[in-house]
Amino acid sequence: MPELILLNKPYGVICQFSAHETHPSLSSLIDLPGVYPAGRLDTDSEGLLLLTADGQLQAQIADPKHKLPKTYWVQVEGEPTDEALMQLRQGVDLGDFTTLPAEVRRMAPPELWPRNPPIRVRKSVPDSWLELVIREGKNRQVRRMTAKVGFPTLRLVRTRIGPYELTGLAPGEWRRVVVPPVARSGAGQDGRRPRPNARRPVQAGQRRIKPR
Repeated sequence: MPELILLNKPYGVICQFSAHETHPSLSSLIDLPGVYPAGRLDTDSEGLLLLTADGQLQAQIADPKHKLPKTYWVQVEGEPTDEALMQLRQGVDLGDFTTLPAEVRRMAPPELWPRNPPIRVRKSVPDSWLELVIREGKNRQVRRMTAKVGFPTLRLVRTRIGPYELTGLAPGEWRRVVVPPVARSGAGQDGRRPRPNARRPVQAGQRRIKPR
């Protein structure tokens, strides 16, 4: 059965294995041969990234036609109004495309690792947190959405992709998850929690990011 690698990608790591002039790459975190990202995560975003060596599984996760829900914790500048949240729920016209309706709610500041470097805050402007679920994944989409409704993103952490969660992984850590055939056929892609035996990791491996 194919495996997925669940990685907590730190801020500043570029989503590629080849060397980069200014950013550490995924090869500084994972030394497994033959795996590649199933989808992307911006260099200045953090959190869950899925990787696999299985092409069919990669397509099921990354292909927009499957509309796999992705959950983000978003720290924004300001305190979003009810009107702004409604715009996100209805879909936002970003000029080159209009987003699908998102699920969004206000949330208390989550317990997260410190970001390095820290976000830039303005003492005169408060910040707040949103949980945002989208079923697309266009370039810098979440940042563009919150900016469009008047509340720029300060920090962005992806915590869930479909049934796969970031829980238990520190920045730079990863673990293996075996994906049974029922998951490959599309079960669980609506974001609902699958049966316990469909999610249980049977082999685990973790590795911290190397000091730079």
